[in-house]
Amino acid sequence: MAEEAERCVGVVGAGYVGLTTAACLAHLGHRVRCADIDESKVDRLNRGEVPISEPGLPELVAGGLASGRLRFTTSAAGLRDTDVVFVCVPTPMGERGEADLRALEAVLRELGELLSPGTVLVLKSTVPVGTTARVPALTGRDDLPAVSNPEFLREGFAVRDFLEPDRIVLGGDRGLDRVESLYSALGAPVVRTDPASAELGKYACNAFLALKLSYANELAELCEQVGADVRHVTTTMGMDDRIGPAFLRPGPGWGGSCLPKDVAALRRSARDRGMRFGLLQAAEHTNTGQHERVVRKVQELLTGSPYGSPAGARIGLLGLTFKAGTDDLRDSPALAIAARLAERGAVLTGYDPAVPAAKGGAVADVHVVDDPLLVAKDAAALVVLTEWPEFRELDWAQLAELADRPAVVDTRNLLDADDLARHGFSCRGIGIPTR
Repeated sequence: MAEEAERCVGVVGAGYVGLTTAACLAHLGHRVRCADIDESKVDRLNRGEVPISEPGLPELVAGGLASGRLRFTTSAAGLRDTDVVFVCVPTPMGERGEADLRALEAVLRELGELLSPGTVLVLKSTVPVGTTARVPALTGRDDLPAVSNPEFLREGFAVRDFLEPDRIVLGGDRGLDRVESLYSALGAPVVRTDPASAELGKYACNAFLALKLSYANELAELCEQVGADVRHVTTTMGMDDRIGPAFLRPGPGWGGSCLPKDVAALRRSARDRGMRFGLLQAAEHTNTGQHERVVRKVQELLTGSPYGSPAGARIGLLGLTFKAGTDDLRDSPALAIAARLAERGAVLTGYDPAVPAAKGGAVADVHVVDDPLLVAKDAAALVVLTEWPEFRELDWAQLAELADRPAVVDTRNLLDADDLARHGFSCRGIGIPTR
């Protein structure tokens, strides 16, 4: 049974995972010190300004600051008196698909020089199998227990996922009771295992979700060929409790900060051990192919041929982030599709509720605007690329008047085609028969 007590907790990294971890642990009653090397970010956070878009997170940060349980610092020395330190630094994809661990290794070397004996080091960053076992060598210490505690946070739902988790996974030989006690108020199932199984479990989950999404996109293409409706097909599948409905909605491809790099890292790990893991390779191939399939749909709408040139055509893009509910543009399929259209000469205007025009410089080849009506002005086609619910509520009658040609490619099957038809729009979805 894990002991229950207030802990003094350190968190290294105030990014998406680190900030959520720090704010939620403070909310659970622990004293948290969160360290980050970005001085401007730390200053903003200590003023209660949250730099990422995540429902509920600003309120938790404000509450933690007001109670004195949460503080941000640029100095790792502020973690010296903590009982547990969570390492939440980025592990981005390297040039060959491997996880880039340079930031994590540098942090561990620094922590090895300052932490008190017995402090538990928790790796929350997604790391390749075997990383937790390397912690003693990286810190130069064998008196700092290391625990793998992978995060399972979805952008847009991170606070809920932290406070209402499906499971908490802990991998290690020592220090498990202390880490488990931090989560005791949540009452969630706890999986205790070895570090390698915990590390691989995180990759296995994300890779399986990518497989489901790629399967749904392949299925959607088959539905178009045979005249079936993918929405009805996936509803049939999802009602089977062996399959479940999650991650069966076709779209423009999967992306974001996790799935692409985790699939690549798992495949690289398998390749390093002489295993091909063809399923993952096929999933990646399908995902890249989905970008091209969307482009061909747009080209067919513009020219009558899926291989016709979009050169010179004005195209309006609705949605730029990799999914609704976040301002994250990393590995967004919307941007991958935009890049292909731009390479072929299309003139692109884009709107996204979470991407203000002032941030448009981060979106190459797309003129970003703050008004969705500007996306439709003189457009030969509109393309829905992110599933923002507010797109359903746009004034489609006015959009039809502004467009040069009222036609939509809905890559998320978000819109009601019959409703759009009443406003003069033709609408083509993914895996849905064209009426």
